[in-house]
Amino acid sequence: MTDHDDLIEVARGTINPHRAGDRLFGDVAAALETTTGAIHAGVCIDTGSGTGFCAEHAAVASMVTSGEYAIARIVAVWQDDDERLTVLPPCGRCREFIRQIDPSNIDATIVLGQGRTAPLRTLLPEWEWPEPEPPRRRNTP
Repeated sequence: MTDHDDLIEVARGTINPHRAGDRLFGDVAAALETTTGAIHAGVCIDTGSGTGFCAEHAAVASMVTSGEYAIARIVAVWQDDDERLTVLPPCGRCREFIRQIDPSNIDATIVLGQGRTAPLRTLLPEWEWPEPEPPRRRNTP
């Protein structure tokens, strides 16, 4: 058992697939723990019009609804038809979303699999607003 099996199991227990036409909702779940120890979970919503969202967004929305913003750790999982579990890294949109919710989230632990983690800052390089370029010298005749 690893340090993050508990959170992985919360996410696994949140998976709740539902098919609507050619779309599958709830087949990816995320669970997060806040810096106060509260656990929040959510599932993905896949829509054809691009208005859906990832499981991480749903878990973060639950957290924000409860009045918290700082994430200690977060994981997303998908389970195939043979019940094999895959831990998924957050997509780029989710990485940026997590970062923007609270400045401290840049150091949140992202669970990448059994025994594998990384702070968000290493998965989201060049996240800081850059300094302006130095003035260029103009050529004068």
